Amino acid sequence: MPDKAYLDIETSYEGDITIVGIFRPPENLVQIVHPEVNRRSLLDALYGADEIVTYWGHRFDLPVISQRLRVNLRRRFASRDLADDCHRYGLYGGLKAVEQALGIGRETSGLSGVDAMNLWARWLAGDRAALRVLLKYNEEDVVNLYILEKEIFRFDAEAEGRNSVT
Repeated sequence: MPDKAYLDIETSYEGDITIVGIFRPPENLVQIVHPEVNRRSLLDALYGADEIVTYWGHRFDLPVISQRLRVNLRRRFASRDLADDCHRYGLYGGLKAVEQALGIGRETSGLSGVDAMNLWARWLAGDRAALRVLLKYNEEDVVNLYILEKEIFRFDAEAEGRNSVT
């Protein structure tokens, strides 16, 4: 079984990476917070992983990491973008919309990527609570990727069962 790293980034309005969240089940959560976000800290956090799992990561997270940190994670690791898997089952939209459709909950329900940028701006302006909320939001993003992938595996198994009967 490959060692998977569920990855999500948060960015500022200026496009800087503010947080890199990495969840490695069963309980290993690493959150790298700007200004600690750099190539070395990212690669250290991913050490030993075989595969990176994201949502829209092939279109957003990984290109931003490549541009900002000068590391192409798709060359270094196997990579799975769960948005592609969701589309196979008619699940469209962002991660929060898919979570809602599948009944995957979160404490930070109602927050979006724009809210994450606002929270970062508030943190920079001195609002200490804003960073705590942003870190919780990012944590739920990466942990829910793991839960979403398990749901997709269940869908795959059900589809395979239907196909083997016909």
